Amino acid sequence: MDTEALFQAARIAMDRAYAPYSRFPVGAALRTEAGAIHAGCNIENASYPEGWCAETTALGHMIMAGGGKVAEIAVVAEKMPKIMPCGGCRQRLAEFVTADARLHLCDIGGVVETVPFATVFPRAFDLEANR
Repeated sequence: MDTEALFQAARIAMDRAYAPYSRFPVGAALRTEAGAIHAGCNIENASYPEGWCAETTALGHMIMAGGGKVAEIAVVAEKMPKIMPCGGCRQRLAEFVTADARLHLCDIGGVVETVPFATVFPRAFDLEANR
């Protein structure tokens, strides 16, 4: 699959971030198994803990478009190369990723490193696995 298109979707989303408090814009893009790309940015709020992350926004767009399983994720931040999704977003993503999903860590120029999602969140909370 073309990681450049996925990165570009994340980069465009980052440019649309609403981050007046942290001044730390982040963009994320997800590619489903079917090939659809869904992107999102972080959106802050004056009640600081009430904002949400770029990955959360992208997942919301994916669900509203009909859902699916996530095969690839790209994350980019203007001020931090190779940004990693936070713990909460890793758990949110774990609900939807395929077993072999890949996470692309980016800087503002493109993909810097690709890792299996399972290596960054190996023991997600999973109701099905605990039955």
